[in-house]
Amino acid sequence: MRPPRYDDWPEFRDLMQSERSEFMGGPFSTIHAWGDFCHGIALWEMFGFGSLSVELATTKQCVGRVEINFGPRCPEPELGWQLFEFAEGKGYAFEAATEMRRWALEVRELDRLVSYIDPRNSRSAKLAKRLGARLDDTAEKQDPGDLVYRHI
Repeated sequence: MRPPRYDDWPEFRDLMQSERSEFMGGPFSTIHAWGDFCHGIALWEMFGFGSLSVELATTKQCVGRVEINFGPRCPEPELGWQLFEFAEGKGYAFEAATEMRRWALEVRELDRLVSYIDPRNSRSAKLAKRLGARLDDTAEKQDPGDLVYRHI
């Protein structure tokens, strides 16, 4: 994982404008996608956490991002992940989310961490469970229809 770079933007924009972004509230306009891309970078300055690009060690190719998100959009700090379509199903999201979660809880010492997941996004729900998160029906939601998985 590494800080996002501008050359990550085209793939991220394409993801956010595709049908695959429907579980994140999309598809989005270029302007909205750019705002989301920059939001993950700005969070580092404000809160000491944010987005990181997931890069393959062997080829240095960016395959997506993992993030700790917070602010008006998220009632609690959120562990999130987005992979580009060609990188899905290879364990990259699990590896990156595991490390980001460990860092957030152990190094950054956040006292709580959740993942907001659209109920139709069975792959993300499966990943949250694989990470050890538990469904929390009492948690405040980012969107009224979200499932909230609490990382304990």
